[in-house]
Amino acid sequence: MLLCATLFYLHTSYSQQVQITKEELIGLTRLWKGERFADGRPKVPDDILRRMKSVSVEEAWAVMKNAGYAYQVAEGWQVINPDSVLVGRAVTTSFMPARPDVWGAIDSVGKKSGKRGQNTWAVDLLVQGDVYVADQFGAHRNGPTIGDNVGNAIYAKTGNGIVYDGALRDIEGLKEIGGFTSYYTSYDPSYHNPPGDLNTMIVGINHPTRIRTVTVMPGDIVLGKLGVVVFIPPHLAEKVVTTSEIVRLRDLFGHQRLKEGTYTAGQIDARWSDEIEKDFSRWLNDHINELPVGKQQIQEYLKDRTW
Repeated sequence: MLLCATLFYLHTSYSQQVQITKEELIGLTRLWKGERFADGRPKVPDDILRRMKSVSVEEAWAVMKNAGYAYQVAEGWQVINPDSVLVGRAVTTSFMPARPDVWGAIDSVGKKSGKRGQNTWAVDLLVQGDVYVADQFGAHRNGPTIGDNVGNAIYAKTGNGIVYDGALRDIEGLKEIGGFTSYYTSYDPSYHNPPGDLNTMIVGINHPTRIRTVTVMPGDIVLGKLGVVVFIPPHLAEKVVTTSEIVRLRDLFGHQRLKEGTYTAGQIDARWSDEIEKDFSRWLNDHINELPVGKQQIQEYLKDRTW
């Protein structure tokens, strides 16, 4: 009985090392105060995801930098659908170079749980609006864990593409998936772990994951645009979109006033005076039903003004 209990403990303990526990995930993402998925992953609202598509990389970076998050932008990608925008909630996965003893221990645990193929363990957890984010340590030859079969499965579950630090295969087939906007490191026609040549093993699902020089957390909002990927902490997502919307309104106001000759380029391009700020607030209030930003967002902005 003691031996069985010990084996059960070891099995449970090791499983938790591969897939993070709900308690651990909540503890690591404690600044998020909103809704969560059943496994503890932050669930930023769909409306924020929709609005995030209009946010520029610079706007997202500025908000995060001001909040102390200076290294949330990952560069140096090949892209499927480079003219499209990738937005969604991160599901993170970490792989490492395989060694037979550790790979065997991990795989045996998975098989006892009814799992097959380590490359799909995290894929099975995906839901609509997710983005599969994988640290594949740049693996190239015999490294690809995603081809057009797994890619189609990911897209069917999420309606999204991927961020993948490694080599993909079946690029032609992946490009045929219309909305599979994806960021990846390289292409190789091989596949992971061919017979007699173990190359990769999964070591973490929804743990903190490194992508380029960014620490990515499950539930982070992925914004892929113009060849770079930004990872936005969930508790900053609403501030990012709201700030972006106000910036766009300020630009619209400034351009209109310049065309009217009300202010000079120097006045608009510099820090605005109190007079211009008051004019902007009045302009917002006068055009609240016509502007390309939600009425509620404008009202909240105006409520914070002290004019």
